Amino acid sequence: MIWTAILDFFCIPFIVFISFLIILSAVNKSVGVRRAYVKLLLKIFEFGRLSIESAAKERQKQDGETSLNNPQDRKLDDINPTYSKKSGRTIPTTNGNTLISRDSVLLPTSNEPTASDIENSPKDEEIRFNLEKCLDYIKAGVESIIEDEVTSRFEAEELKSWNLLTRTNRHYEFISWKITLIWMTGFAVRYFILMPLRVFVCFVGVYVAVVANSLVAMIPFEFLRHPCADLSFKITFRLMTRSLSAVITFHNTEYKPKGSGFCVANHTSPLDVAILSTDCTFSLIGQRHGGFLGLLQRALARASPHIWFERGEAKDRHAVAERLKQHVSNPNNPPILIFPEGTCINNTSVMQFKKGSFEVGGVIYPVAIKYDPRFGDAFWNSSKYSMMQYLYMMMTSWAIVCDVWYLPPMYRQEGESAIDFANRVKSVIAKQGGLVDLVWDGQLKRMKPKKEWRELQQVEFAKRLKGD
Repeated sequence: MIWTAILDFFCIPFIVFISFLIILSAVNKSVGVRRAYVKLLLKIFEFGRLSIESAAKERQKQDGETSLNNPQDRKLDDINPTYSKKSGRTIPTTNGNTLISRDSVLLPTSNEPTASDIENSPKDEEIRFNLEKCLDYIKAGVESIIEDEVTSRFEAEELKSWNLLTRTNRHYEFISWKITLIWMTGFAVRYFILMPLRVFVCFVGVYVAVVANSLVAMIPFEFLRHPCADLSFKITFRLMTRSLSAVITFHNTEYKPKGSGFCVANHTSPLDVAILSTDCTFSLIGQRHGGFLGLLQRALARASPHIWFERGEAKDRHAVAERLKQHVSNPNNPPILIFPEGTCINNTSVMQFKKGSFEVGGVIYPVAIKYDPRFGDAFWNSSKYSMMQYLYMMMTSWAIVCDVWYLPPMYRQEGESAIDFANRVKSVIAKQGGLVDLVWDGQLKRMKPKKEWRELQQVEFAKRLKGD
C-alpha cells in the first residue's frame, strides 16, 4: 500500500509533465525554461573560465613565473586559446580552428606572364629553371604538413573556454574543489536526470510519428490530409528536438521556403533535418535505411511525399534527377530539403556543393545553420562514431543551441552553369553563417584527391616554370 502511494506520488507528476511537454511541442510554444537553463549554463561556464585563469596564475607563481610581459603568460582572453585534444594543451588560434593564415589562391588568377616572367622567359626553346617560382608551392606544402584545410574540418571544433565536459578536456575538473563540485553535479544532472528523460521523450516522438502519420494516411480527403500531414511532420521533429533540450532561433522568417523547390543548407549533423523541420514542412530525400531510421522513414512516407532510394538506385544520377524533376513539377509538394555537401562538416566551414540539385531547375531556398559549440558539439564525425554513439553524446550534452537564417530565394541566371550557381549559393550561406567558404570536396573525408586535380596542378606548375 505504501509503495503504491509512493509510486503514484512520483508517476502522476511525471505523466503530467510529459503531457504538458507534448502539448507545448505540438503548438511550438515554450515557457522559457530552456532559455533560462542556457543562460544559467553561460554563467557557470564564465565562472569556470575565471577559475581556470586563477589556477593558472597560482601555478605560475609556484613555478616562479611571475612575469606577465611574457606572451606565454598572458590571459586566455588575450591570446584567444583553444584546448587541443591531441596534445593535451591550449594552443592559440587566429580564425576558428585555423592556425595558418593562407593566401586565397595558390596559383595566379591570370595566365598572363608578369614583367619578371617576360624578362626571364626562355628564348630559342631554352628553359631556364628559376627557384623563386617554386617557393609558393613549397610554402603551401609546409602549411599543409602543419595543418591542411581539409582534414581539420572533420575534427570537433575547438572551444575558446572549457564547457565542463570531460570529452573536451581531461584535467580541468580537478583544478579546485569548487570546479570539481560543479562538474560532479553537472555529471549527475546530465546522466541521471536529463539523459533518461531525453530518451523517453525521443521514444515518445517516434511513437507519435508512427501513429499520427498512419492516421493521416487514412484520411480520404486531400484538402484535409495535407494540413494534417504538415502538423504531424512538425510535431514529430519538435518532440525529437525537445528531447535534446534544443534552443533554436530562426531569423528572417519572411524568406521561409514556400511551395515546391529546393531548400539548400550547410550540413553539420543529422540533427539538421530535425532542426529545420520544427518550423517548416519538407520532403526528405535519401537512401533507404533499416532499423531506427528505417522505422522513421516508413512512418513519414505514409503521409508525406518523401523520396527514398535503394542503394543501387541512388548511384544512378539520371534516375535521381528524374525523381527530383517530377517532385518539383507539382506545386502542391513541399520543398525538398537537400544538403549538397554530401557529408557533415564541423560547424566552421562550408565545402563544395554538388551540382546535381542545381541542374534540375526551380527555385533554391538557401538556409544557413550555425551551432553554438559551448553547449554541445553537434558535429557528427561518421568515420569515428557510429549513429548510436553520436546520439548518446547528444543525449548527454548540456543542450543543442543553434541559429537558423532563412535567405532570399535564388534562381539560376541565364547562361550560368550549375557549378557557378552552386558556388554562388554556397558563398551566400557561408557569409550569413559566419563560416569559411572552401572549394574542397567534402568527400575527401573518405577518399583521396582525384588524379585530374593533381594533374591540373602539375600542368599549371609546368607553365609557370616555362614562363607561359
